Amino acid sequence: MLVMESKPNTLCVFAALAVLFIVIAGCTGTAPMQPASLTAEKTPAVDVSDNRTRVVDEAGAITFAGTFSPVIGSEKIVTDANNRFAFDLYSRLAQDPRYAGSNIFFSPFSISSALAITYEGARRTTADEIQTVFHFPKDDAVRRLGYAGMYNALNSRSTGYTLHTANSLWAEKTHPFLSEYTGMAHQYYSADTTNLDFNTQPEESRITINQWVENQTENKIRNLIPVGGITPLTRLVITNAIYFKGTWVKQFDKNKTADADFSMDSGTRVRVPMMQRTDKDAVYLYAENSELQMLSMPYEDAGGKKLSMLVLLPKGNNLTAAEASLDAGRLSALEQKSASRRVMVYFPKVNLETEYHLPETLTAMGMPTAFSPSADFSGIDGTQYLYIHDVIHKTYLDVNEEGTEAAAATAVVFWAKGAVQEEPVPVFKADHPFVFLIKDTETGNILFMGRITNPGSS
Repeated sequence: MLVMESKPNTLCVFAALAVLFIVIAGCTGTAPMQPASLTAEKTPAVDVSDNRTRVVDEAGAITFAGTFSPVIGSEKIVTDANNRFAFDLYSRLAQDPRYAGSNIFFSPFSISSALAITYEGARRTTADEIQTVFHFPKDDAVRRLGYAGMYNALNSRSTGYTLHTANSLWAEKTHPFLSEYTGMAHQYYSADTTNLDFNTQPEESRITINQWVENQTENKIRNLIPVGGITPLTRLVITNAIYFKGTWVKQFDKNKTADADFSMDSGTRVRVPMMQRTDKDAVYLYAENSELQMLSMPYEDAGGKKLSMLVLLPKGNNLTAAEASLDAGRLSALEQKSASRRVMVYFPKVNLETEYHLPETLTAMGMPTAFSPSADFSGIDGTQYLYIHDVIHKTYLDVNEEGTEAAAATAVVFWAKGAVQEEPVPVFKADHPFVFLIKDTETGNILFMGRITNPGSS
C-alpha cells in the first residue's frame, strides 16, 4: 500500500520540483558463483576493472585514482535511463487517484540507484522486468561504470553547495551471500556491506539502518523504515541516501516575502508566504510558449557542477500543460528556446515531506515478479529464496529565500520465501461491548447467552 504524507502548499510548481534531482543527477550474463558468508567488517577499497582505485580521504570525499578508461558515454546513458524513469514515475503518481490534488516530490536518482544494485542480483524474468521499468542499460560495463562515474561526480566536494550520496547493504549475518555480488556492489556502487542480526534483533537492526540514513541526510530523513519494517523474515536491505543544500545565485529578500493567494487546481485559494525578486538584477534563463512559462533558477556552484531548479508554470491553474512537457524531447526543446532576460519572479516558500511505499506502483509499471514468490535474485545469494517485500522512499524539501535543502532515501527490503515467522501473542482486552455464552462443553448445550454493553449497569 502506498502512503504519502505532505504539507499542503504550492501545487503548480511541483511539475518542476519533481525533476530537481534529475538536474542534480545530470552531472546480464554471469557465470555460476559460489556462496560466501559476509564478514562483519566493512569491505576495504579495491581496484576496479578500469585500473582505478577508490580512495576515501579524511573528510569523507570519494575519488578514483589511476587510469580511467570508461565506456564512452556510459554516464550519459545511465543519466538518460534515470530521467526516463523519472518521467514515467511522475506520470504514474500524478495519475494515481490517491494523490489527486496532493504535492508530489521524489528523487528518481535515489530510487534508481537502490534498484540498480538490486538489478545486479536479478536473473531471468525478474531482471528483464526491472530493466524495462528502469531502462537500465543491459551492458554490464556501461551500467556499472556509468553509476560509478555519477557517484564520483555527485560526491566531488564543492564550496558552492553541499551535495553527496551514499549506498549501503545490510545483510542478515547468518545468511550466505555471494562474495562476487557484495564485491561488485562495493566496487561500482561504493556500497559497503554490514552484517546485522535480523533474526533475533530486528528492531535494533532497524534503528541502525535508520541512523545511517539520518547521518547521510543531515537528519532530514528520519525513520525511513517504520516500526515492524524489519522482521525475522528480512534477509537483506539495500539503501541509498542523497542530500543537497544550495544557495540561489540571486537570493530573495526576506523583507519582501509576504502572504499572498495561491490558487489550487480545484479553484480553492490558500494564503502562502510568497517570495519575490523583481529588481533590475533579476535576470534568469526564461522561455515560454502558448501553454506555459519556464524559469531556471541557478544555485551557487563555486566552480563545481552547475545545478539549478527548473520551474514549469502553466498559464492557468491546470497542470496538464506542464505535465505534458515532462518528456526528454519536449523539455529539451523548451530549454533550447530559453534566453537570459529580466523576469519579475514571485515564488512560494515550500516545506514538505513525502513518503511512498512503491511495490504497488512498480508492479503496475511492469515489474511484478520481483515482489512475488517467482522472483529470481539468485545473483545475490545463489538461491531463489529472496524476493522484494517493500521499496520505501522518503523525501524532504525546503525552498526559502536563501536557497534549497533537499534530501531523499530509499530502502529495498528483501524477505526470504517460505520462512516461518513466529505468531504474535494476541491481546484480548474486553473493554468494549461483547456477546457471551455459558454452555455445556460436553454436549454443546447453551445454558445462558447474552451481551454486555455496560458492565456497570444492571
